[in-house]
Amino acid sequence: MVGLALREAAALLKAQDASPFRSLAYSRAAATIENLDEDIAAIATGGMEALDAIPNIGTGIGAAILELVSTGRWSQLDRLRGGLEPEATFRTIPGIGPKLAHLIHEHLNVDTLEALESAAYDGRLEKVPGIGARRLSIIRNALTEILSRRRAGRRYHQDQSMPPVDMLLDVDQEYRAKAEAGKLRQIAPRRFNPTGASWLPILHTERGLWHFTALYSNTARAHDLGRTNDWVIIFFSSDHQPEGQCTVVTETSGRNKGKRAVRGRENEQ
Repeated sequence: MVGLALREAAALLKAQDASPFRSLAYSRAAATIENLDEDIAAIATGGMEALDAIPNIGTGIGAAILELVSTGRWSQLDRLRGGLEPEATFRTIPGIGPKLAHLIHEHLNVDTLEALESAAYDGRLEKVPGIGARRLSIIRNALTEILSRRRAGRRYHQDQSMPPVDMLLDVDQEYRAKAEAGKLRQIAPRRFNPTGASWLPILHTERGLWHFTALYSNTARAHDLGRTNDWVIIFFSSDHQPEGQCTVVTETSGRNKGKRAVRGRENEQ
């Protein structure tokens, strides 16, 4: 299962014009896993440290393997397919039912458990309707338990390094310019796409050691507010760090009105 998922990701990245080195990294990891004497799921019980010891498996791919082994799904692969369903993922957390999972996704524009964890500690999650102090504590504890298994064997700090704001804004600019010019591959999202058409532009790009994937927000809130061609979701990772995400928007008020801003990092601009 893991090897096939990595090979599919490699093929999709290649088809979507990602860096050939990124696609090759997944292909090499898949070949390595398929030639192991021991099942990768058994090795993964040793956490990130055990996976790090395998050639061609860095932190980013290691995190993907742990997610696949522990949940049977890989959010990045779902996204590349156009079928990411974050609300289903959030419902696996105690204290989050269908209604609250929908509110979290629509209000925060987060798609992964790692991104939800960041929101749980930086003040954003508690602003979502239905999140009180007790529920916030339950969600934090559940996320810690689930994600600690993925990070076992490696020290992890909540304030993991992030790309500079200027770099994120540059990726945002590249995405919107290429999307408007029709220069990007388009995927067929499952949500709000009854005909199954390929219409959502997707960008894979690099800045130094950082890998980025950018897409317009395809949430109900973005559609309701008419911001589907404004809100840009950027996913970022490196060979030494699991994936994170942020949202870039056009500010509608305040000192940055009319300017592009990274949500949650406005004070850095």
